[in-house]
Amino acid sequence: MPDPDLPVHVPLVREPWGILRSLNAARSNVLSIIPAIATKQPMVSGKTGKRWHMVMDPAAIRRILLERLDDYPKSDVTKNLLRPAIGESLFVAEGAHWRWQRRAAAPAFSHRNVMNLSPVMTRAAEGASDRVAQAGPRAVDMAAEMVRATFDVISDVTFSGEEGFDRDAVHRAIDAYIADAGKISLFDMLGLPDWIPRPGRMMSGAALREMKSVADAAIDARRDAGGAEMPDLLDLLLSGEDPETGRRMDTGELRDNLLTFIVAGHETTALALGWSLYLCAFDQDVQERARAEAQGVLGQRAATGEDVADLPFIRQIVDEALRLYPPAGIISRTAQTPDTLCGREVRRGDTVMIPIYALHRNHLLWDEPDAFRPDRFADRKAIDRYAYLPFGDGPRVCIGASFALQEAVIILATLLARHRFSPVEGRAPSPVMILTLRPEGGVWLQAEPA
Repeated sequence: MPDPDLPVHVPLVREPWGILRSLNAARSNVLSIIPAIATKQPMVSGKTGKRWHMVMDPAAIRRILLERLDDYPKSDVTKNLLRPAIGESLFVAEGAHWRWQRRAAAPAFSHRNVMNLSPVMTRAAEGASDRVAQAGPRAVDMAAEMVRATFDVISDVTFSGEEGFDRDAVHRAIDAYIADAGKISLFDMLGLPDWIPRPGRMMSGAALREMKSVADAAIDARRDAGGAEMPDLLDLLLSGEDPETGRRMDTGELRDNLLTFIVAGHETTALALGWSLYLCAFDQDVQERARAEAQGVLGQRAATGEDVADLPFIRQIVDEALRLYPPAGIISRTAQTPDTLCGREVRRGDTVMIPIYALHRNHLLWDEPDAFRPDRFADRKAIDRYAYLPFGDGPRVCIGASFALQEAVIILATLLARHRFSPVEGRAPSPVMILTLRPEGGVWLQAEPA
């Protein structure tokens, strides 16, 4: 029975499973195949078609993500799932092809540019708050509301003023692709080569073609028209170049990276916000403390980029939501050379997973790991850097992390300053991961004026 004193969590595996049972479980919820022992041990190994290792030890994770980065590229499963949608973009590319793209894109996500884009986030926060107010006393699915708010942000900062840009078409295509292709294929688990067709990806082809053609048209139109006075993300990427080689992205490379930023830039932030609101409704004392902070800084106005530094407890709530419900609940790598992790042999070709969901709930690293306690982030220096990885780490740390955190704090603070949220009995969300860790069933809350 679930503990009513703890927020919702995923039941983990307590007995060995065969490949077919693992496949069926993974197609419904990838996290459900994590063994419960992964929350009590530094490393767990096994074989399900291929040899695999789950690593929860911060020193070993540092080795994988930082010290031996090139020896642990993203796994074939990850690439097979994402390449049809986002090509060889930053998220998928390896080695030199990844490095030059990262160097070219990095200036777009500088602190100055992220701050320049914050008015878009403030407008989205106002819009979300107005919609909640208009709903009156009835329950609202705040998960869906946050998806709408963050998609407004990412489409505005990506294609501002692009009247011919069909936002709904891109949104539909993203959802269709995740629904069709985001389920782990038996072929992927068996390690079969990519040229063998995957049924889910064949089904999503039309949605992908539509999404890419819309993005290509918008990129070409902007290139012909020139940039705006206040550059948006597309302008910044169009002008970006590798400082070492002077290379710029062509239309295909721009499109693949823009689609990466659109998918990652709204989905993950929306999830962080949806789970944050669920947790605030779950713990009314935390919500009241957060509201006092937000109202003390904002009164009844919407938050801005300049306010973020003055809202530390709101940020702690977001951090704790990302610990309990990391959007990418598992990251996967393929070992290229023999290695030793936690005293255990890793062979070339082994799948090496960092189950971030289990890492963030590991009893060796966290006190009361399943409890909602934002104060654990009051002193961030007390937390091992490689024990908390909502955005990954090392050279491949998420390029948009500061953008996402600024957006989340602006929207959450605005909502909590103006509304008091309470849970709807019998409608608790269920944490389910396909590509990302979503609240299945929605985050249904009732809101009243604060």
